[in-house]
Amino acid sequence: MPRALSTSLSLALAALCSAPAVSGQAPDPFHASADDMAWWREARFGMFIHWGPVSIRGTEISWSRGGERPGVGGTGQIPLADYDTLYQRFDPKLFNADEWVALAKSAGMKYLVFTTKHHDGFSMFNSQYTDFKITNSPFGRDVVRELADACHRAGIRLGFYYSPADWHHPDFLTANHSRYVDYFHRQIRELMRNYGRVDILWFDGLSGNAQDYGAEALFPVVRALQPHIIINNRCGLPADFDTPEQTIGTFQTTRPWESCITIGDQWAYRPNDNTKSLKQCIDTLVRCAGGDGNLLLNVGPTPLGQIEPGQADRLREIGAWLRKYGQTIYGTRGGPFRPGQWGAATCKGNTVYLHLLSPSAPRAELPPLAARVVSCRVVTGGAARFRQSDEGLVVQVRKQDMQDLDTIVALRLDRPASDVPVPRVPSRSVAYGKPATASNVFQNMPVYGPPAALDDNPDTRWATDQGVHQAWLEVDLGKECEIGKAFISEAFDRVQSWELQFGEGDAWRTFYKGERIGTDCQVSFQPVKAKVVRLNILQATEGPTIWELQLLPPQK
Repeated sequence: MPRALSTSLSLALAALCSAPAVSGQAPDPFHASADDMAWWREARFGMFIHWGPVSIRGTEISWSRGGERPGVGGTGQIPLADYDTLYQRFDPKLFNADEWVALAKSAGMKYLVFTTKHHDGFSMFNSQYTDFKITNSPFGRDVVRELADACHRAGIRLGFYYSPADWHHPDFLTANHSRYVDYFHRQIRELMRNYGRVDILWFDGLSGNAQDYGAEALFPVVRALQPHIIINNRCGLPADFDTPEQTIGTFQTTRPWESCITIGDQWAYRPNDNTKSLKQCIDTLVRCAGGDGNLLLNVGPTPLGQIEPGQADRLREIGAWLRKYGQTIYGTRGGPFRPGQWGAATCKGNTVYLHLLSPSAPRAELPPLAARVVSCRVVTGGAARFRQSDEGLVVQVRKQDMQDLDTIVALRLDRPASDVPVPRVPSRSVAYGKPATASNVFQNMPVYGPPAALDDNPDTRWATDQGVHQAWLEVDLGKECEIGKAFISEAFDRVQSWELQFGEGDAWRTFYKGERIGTDCQVSFQPVKAKVVRLNILQATEGPTIWELQLLPPQK
């Protein structure tokens, strides 16, 4: 986006931002307090709902809309005149907010996040700033009002999804973009003022950065109106939690995160969509909790306003499992073991819950733990034994006691599990832990900085912004080291051409060239001696992301 848009916002936002402060403003307008984050971390499981007039067509929300997508490009399959008039036929007569909320509770979900406005610009609430809204449909009712009231009655925490991107608004990403930002801020104020307590604000679809949307002015207003709200990281600011999408987040205990994942293949309703199996759902929930994150599981209601029966049945099955074993998920923290092929671990107090997720693998071989295991029991029934030594911890369950969904073993430690450092296997890489810089970092967020690709944690990564096709990561080894091998692991398989270089005065000398990287790229080359080494990504289809870069000595 042109920088001129950013400077034009200051005047447009001045009046909005100079409004008198509302009593009860959070001490830090850009971050929720630890107390306000506590309930969310303990909840672990929430319901995401993508719904709107597009359910009539059964195609993906917003992305199936024809016409221009400012800031993104491409177009959808439904002609613009058709998509933007679907609301004139939208009459979900069977919608019942209390039934939706009751289903979320029966699934063991503790909070609900609803799409108040997606990228298509349609408001599912009675906004006074647009006619493109649910109360102008044949249905005529404020869906957000009814859901908010139902959540408050049932004790389910309430979250609002809102897309700062708006492909319908005539001023969005134009020379008049400041008028759109004024509209965006006014709608957020409506949502924060008119629906009682709101616990979560979930932004999405940003095309630009925080400055282009006045996020630094908006966040204090939001937190003044809703002092206990928590906000995600998709409005250009880090805010309170990260949001990996359609994938399980990496093991991360230093900053909260939540994976948003569909129960089917599509976010919005699709007839005969595939519904994930109960095994897939339990695995996903357990691995999120074991990585110290939450799961926001999405459903797409039908055009009549019902949650598809197959999805509803699956949610009830998850809830039945949680009623038996929820103590191993709710209120726990991830660790002290990192998730692996064997499964994942959660912990609470002095107890570690090992979730063995493969019914054919009753044995878990774990790294050494800086605590003594004093007892072992199988929560799901049966017997197990363990052997602990300086080399590691081995837990063995009887084969006949292995469960199809999840075999849970409780280990009692001699100290609180949260005090036990997470065991790691140090890397042989000469780049391990060394100072690093990069050409680009995703939204300037330190959690995605270049050191994340050089530590001994395979779950952290260096990530770049959307739209980046060339990038470099540079590491200073501190002294001249001999290098003969490299291991690189990449997320999303986006890199098409890359090279390894070392600094030679003011120039860079290439000593290896490659094409695809993928998740397991191991290369050998004629040994070189270097102090500063650069991974230079020459071409990627989209912002490249590197899990791991190891520079290894030559084989002796």
